[in-house]
Amino acid sequence: MKDNVFDFYDKTSLKSYNLDKTMQYQLNLLDKLDVFTRKHCENVASLTCRICEYLHCNKGFTEYCTICAYLHDIGKLFIPPEILQKPGKLTDEEYEVMKKHTTLGYNMCMKDLDLRPYAAGPLYHHEALNGSGYPKGLTKKDIPYEGQIIRVADEYDAIVSKRQYKSHIGICDTLKILIENTKPTEDTSKSDTLHEMAENTRLGKNNPIIVKTLFKVVIDDIEYEIYCTLNYIKDLKEELKRFKEIEKYRIKMEKSKSEKQKNYYLEGIKILLKDNETLENYQEIHKEYEEAYKLRKGVVDNLFEEIKKIKKLKV
Repeated sequence: MKDNVFDFYDKTSLKSYNLDKTMQYQLNLLDKLDVFTRKHCENVASLTCRICEYLHCNKGFTEYCTICAYLHDIGKLFIPPEILQKPGKLTDEEYEVMKKHTTLGYNMCMKDLDLRPYAAGPLYHHEALNGSGYPKGLTKKDIPYEGQIIRVADEYDAIVSKRQYKSHIGICDTLKILIENTKPTEDTSKSDTLHEMAENTRLGKNNPIIVKTLFKVVIDDIEYEIYCTLNYIKDLKEELKRFKEIEKYRIKMEKSKSEKQKNYYLEGIKILLKDNETLENYQEIHKEYEEAYKLRKGVVDNLFEEIKKIKKLKV
């Protein structure tokens, strides 16, 4: 039985706009990254592109921001694999090394004329509005909008990847973390004046408008997952209908008194059976399809509930 696996960020849904030679060169750089980092960069670019569209950014800025997002982690090329791919929590020393991927990526872009226009992606995606980010600890007034957008997309995908979601069920908990990061903190150590101190205490790490916009993107993804799952359910229903026909023919065959009638129903069964299905195993396969149908129906119900929960979230 063939199952449908839903991919949150299928490449076919990613709008990269003008894939000219320059952009192909930029994207080919991702091939040098490990598979997980490369996939993360693609995901963040997809999210960034769609957030920009919901924010009604113009095409030029959306294209620029998407490429910045593709390249945001390019500095990880220079991070030692034993740190980059460490399965457990990083030590303080290792974390300091990891943080350098922002400036390393920025320097790499600045040295390359093709990449220089997109150096903001690597440099600003870990800066926080309240000044608690890195590498420079900038505050809202000094963090370009593209950096604020990429930060939200990056944080969301990092949590999603870490939790290894197979479906959007439970994704609401991830969004709550992003909401928490929009809330003000008491840390004013980065403020040089009373005015900045007062301003920063009203800020969290993430831009609330961008986080709220991300909700729309996530709801779109859930609705697409529902659509894909419903199509699969439709196919399952057709298969279940076929198995019921087979079962009817089998019962009639067993009740038949003549060999001619038995052979008639047997031939009907053979026509209905598909590859790898036999008279001996079709009932077991039928049961698998019934279980898959019930499971997918439950998934759809849960996804609709997830949308309701997300719509109730307040940023």
